[in-house]
Amino acid sequence: MGLIRTAVVGVGHFGQHHAEKLSRVDGATLVAVADIDGGRAAEVAARFGVEPALDHRALLGRVDAVSIATPPSTHGAIARCFLERGVHVLVEKPITDDLAEAEALVRLAAKHDRVLQVGHLERFSSVGRAIRQLASRPIYIDASRIGPYRPSRSAGINAVLDLMIHDLDLILQIVNSPIETVDAVGAPIFSDVEDIANSRIGFANGCVANLTVSRVSLRAERKMKIFEENSYASVDFLNKKIKIMRRRRGPRQDIALESNEVPFDPVDSLQEEIASFVRSVRTGSRPEVTGEDGCRALAAALRVVGSLQANWRRVHDHDRDQVALRASAE
Repeated sequence: MGLIRTAVVGVGHFGQHHAEKLSRVDGATLVAVADIDGGRAAEVAARFGVEPALDHRALLGRVDAVSIATPPSTHGAIARCFLERGVHVLVEKPITDDLAEAEALVRLAAKHDRVLQVGHLERFSSVGRAIRQLASRPIYIDASRIGPYRPSRSAGINAVLDLMIHDLDLILQIVNSPIETVDAVGAPIFSDVEDIANSRIGFANGCVANLTVSRVSLRAERKMKIFEENSYASVDFLNKKIKIMRRRRGPRQDIALESNEVPFDPVDSLQEEIASFVRSVRTGSRPEVTGEDGCRALAAALRVVGSLQANWRRVHDHDRDQVALRASAE
């Protein structure tokens, strides 16, 4: 097989990095980029010496695989367009913002025997890979993913689908049990959708996960604490460290704690993700993050969104009732 002809649809802040990685990955060549902003498409295309396009449909017949990094509300239609024409697809997370649409993409990829990979980037980080090996049967998980406000991150997508879905995907993997309960709260702060959210999730096997996300914080933090019987792991994604505390029984049955820290060499997670996608396209192997994985993470995220919006409505209904009571009393 010759070089895989690739293109990127959507070359905004993150999509431009997809283009850069595809331009130098083994086994593929970048031939074009597309963006509804013609100036942006031309700028990024010139940077990598490829053709620009305004409409993703102009790429049909010219590429074997595409990477889609557009707003989530457009993922379904764009991915469907390429899959129907036999083009392999890497789509950024979330796979779409609608579960039925996401499941339809999975069926479509299977029908045409095409690769459908979802861009859950933490799967490819050195720390993310280590978590899946270290965790055996978590009892309680606490995850936080917070950072400063950036207007580009709040373009119609809430903090659950933007941020929390990263941790949901990892937690679903290591817990490996169906979700039974979800209770969430959240609120819009600087944008029109939820910028902060907290969710408590109960799994069928008894594990409980508490997840907090915010894009209106003064500091950046991406941490996860995983508690298991006789052990506790503190994970720092930003500094790429895992500290593990374990309980050991001494010779006289006394209990002692031992700790060790696991450092990690820097890994270009996006380059790993792109390389994995190209490898699946070339070999026909199952992608590391399948469309089914993307659907599972999306389903969990949408349950969180549903819970927090129901709680938000209850708060507003209560406030409205209180105003009405005060008015009637006057």
